[in-house]
Amino acid sequence: MNDLLESAPFEDAKEYLQSICEMIKSTSMVYLNAPCDLEGVLAISHLEAACIDLDIRYSRRLVKSKQHIPHGENQVVDVKKDGLTISIEPFEDTWKCSDLTIGEYVKILPLSVSVRMGSKKSERIGALDVVSQCAAIAAKIAPNGARVRRLRPFAICGQWLRDSLDNTFDPIHSSIRDILRDEGSVSVVALPEVPVSAQGMIPNLSETMLKRLRKRWAKMDFESRGQAISELALPSLTDKVISTPRLEELFWHRLIIGGDEQDLYSQIHLAKLDWPAEEELVKSHSSTILRGLISQGKLIN
Repeated sequence: MNDLLESAPFEDAKEYLQSICEMIKSTSMVYLNAPCDLEGVLAISHLEAACIDLDIRYSRRLVKSKQHIPHGENQVVDVKKDGLTISIEPFEDTWKCSDLTIGEYVKILPLSVSVRMGSKKSERIGALDVVSQCAAIAAKIAPNGARVRRLRPFAICGQWLRDSLDNTFDPIHSSIRDILRDEGSVSVVALPEVPVSAQGMIPNLSETMLKRLRKRWAKMDFESRGQAISELALPSLTDKVISTPRLEELFWHRLIIGGDEQDLYSQIHLAKLDWPAEEELVKSHSSTILRGLISQGKLIN
């Protein structure tokens, strides 16, 4: 695995996240807190995996889901005095790294960062989500951990779940996707190369056309593939439900983990659909998903 903290999207956040790494390794106990939402479960799974891989003593607490917290009410974090308390807050406003401080209680929340991309190194501003931050921390403190390595492909999930791609090109998402591809954690393929993709993700998509295209795809040259994808995507492009940047990812940049038949974005989509709305069911469901992620590296079975 490449060191995410040394990559472009993490340049602004590196010092803060490196400090958290050092505190985790030096403390006698780590107290992990995250909400019972998919974003919180994905984020905490990386830190919990690292603690298990390194035999670091830790305690996990899943707090109320965002949907069950009354408007204007803040979640109260129980800060422990005998170790390091980490609160993962995926739905917080985006903060500047310079506004964060390190102490016995630290927060992991969306960060505003700049990324320099392309041959001209043009600066782009984006938001670094909590899942990718937790993945970077986990890989830094336990780079050879079996559980950490299994969870590596999920480093991009939080960025996908944010609404950044619904507005414009997201430089953070693209950068992390390319890092995972280049290191071999995922394969990036076009939609027809995905054996099983979740239905309902793309408006006006003809499943019949997609099925026919899958059968012909292997024998088509690059130009023919481009034209076929354009024809397949045309009805969706006229629909304003999904942005063009997100549609481009869904048609051209599906992420496959190892020999899985279903791509990562399909797994996220199905996991979101299956997330219970009832407050009494959310915590047990979150715990089940978390166990599957850490023990098997699976979001859905």
